[in-house]
Amino acid sequence: MENLEIVQKVGVVLVCVYLSWRIIRYIWSFLDVEKDPLIVLVTGAAGQIAYALFPMIAKGAMLGPDQPVILHMLDIEPAGDILKGVKLELMDGAFPLLKGVITTTDVIEACKGVDIAIMLGGFPRRKGMSNKDLISKNIGIYKAQASALEQHADTNCKVLVVANPANTNALILKEYAPSIPEENITSLTRLDHNRALNQLSENLNVHVGDVKNVIMWGNHSSNQYPDANHAMVNIGVGHKSVKELVTDDNWLNTEFITNVQRRGEVIIKSRRLSSALSAASATCDHMRDWILGTPKGTWVSMGVYSDGSYGIQPGLIYSFPVTCEKGEWSIVQGLKIDKFGREKMDALEKELIEEKNFAYSCLH
Repeated sequence: MENLEIVQKVGVVLVCVYLSWRIIRYIWSFLDVEKDPLIVLVTGAAGQIAYALFPMIAKGAMLGPDQPVILHMLDIEPAGDILKGVKLELMDGAFPLLKGVITTTDVIEACKGVDIAIMLGGFPRRKGMSNKDLISKNIGIYKAQASALEQHADTNCKVLVVANPANTNALILKEYAPSIPEENITSLTRLDHNRALNQLSENLNVHVGDVKNVIMWGNHSSNQYPDANHAMVNIGVGHKSVKELVTDDNWLNTEFITNVQRRGEVIIKSRRLSSALSAASATCDHMRDWILGTPKGTWVSMGVYSDGSYGIQPGLIYSFPVTCEKGEWSIVQGLKIDKFGREKMDALEKELIEEKNFAYSCLH
C-alpha cells in the first residue's frame, strides 16, 4: 500500500514537472522574438576580400548565429555589374540570417542607417608608390565616405578601416565624421595578430587555438612589431609563457618578427594575388570580438584611438592589446615593456605621427 502511494506521488510530481515545462516553453515562445537586423556596410564590395567576407557575415560568423543582417554593398561605378553578380550569389546561398542586400555606387545610399561599417575600399598601392602617395590618393575617398556616414549612419555606428594605410585612413575618417564617437573608429591589425599566432604555433608545434595574447603594436606597415613576450600557450594542464617554451629566444626578436612582416609578400609571390581569405577572416574576427566580447583571459590587437597608454601620443590610431565586452574595447594596462620593445613601439609612434602630419597637411 505504501509503495502504491509513493508511486502515485512520484507520478503526480512527474506530471507537474511536465506541465510546468510545457507552460514555460509556451511562454518562452512569445519571448523568443527574432532580433532586428543590423545594417552592415561593406565598401570595396566588388573586391576579393569582400567576396570572401560576405558568406561569413551572412552565416553569422561575425555577429552571432541569431543576428539577422542587411548588407549594403558599395563600390565604384565600373564595378556595378560585379556587385550585381555577387548579390545574385548571396541570394542563391539562401542564408537564413540575410534579410536583404543593397548594391550601390552611391555613397549616400550605401550609408543610410548603417550600424556597422567595414571599409575595405581604397586606392590600391601601385608599384613604386610611397606611403605618402597612398595617403594623398585615399584622402578624397575617405573624406566622402566619412561625410556620408556622419550624415546618414546610425549615431552609434561602429567602423573598421581595413584599406591601407589603415591607421591613417581611420584618422581621416574620424576628422570628417566628428559625431561618431572616437572609440567607435578602429583599424585592422588582426590579420598581423593572427599571423603572429600562427608563427608561434608552427614553431612550438602546437595548435594555433592553444596560443593566445600575442600583441601587434602600432601601425600596420612593413615596420610592424609583433610582440610575443606576454603570449601564453595552453599545454593541457595549464598555461606556459611562449618565452619559457621557445628554445631559441633570439628567434622571437628576429625571424619571428620578419616572418610576420613579410607574410603578405610570401602570399603574393605564391598566389600571385594579395591575401584575401585571411584578411576577410581577420576582419570577421575583429568585429566578432568587438561586438560579442573577447574570451576571459584573452586579449586581441586592434588599432584604436590612443589615450596616452604606454606613453603613446594621444590622438593617433595605434594598435594596442585590448579586451572587449558589450561592444566596448579597453586597452590592457600594466604590461612590462623591455628596451627592445620600447624602441620598436616608439619608432612606430614616430611613423604614425609623420603619416598624420602629412595627411592633415593635405586636408588643410
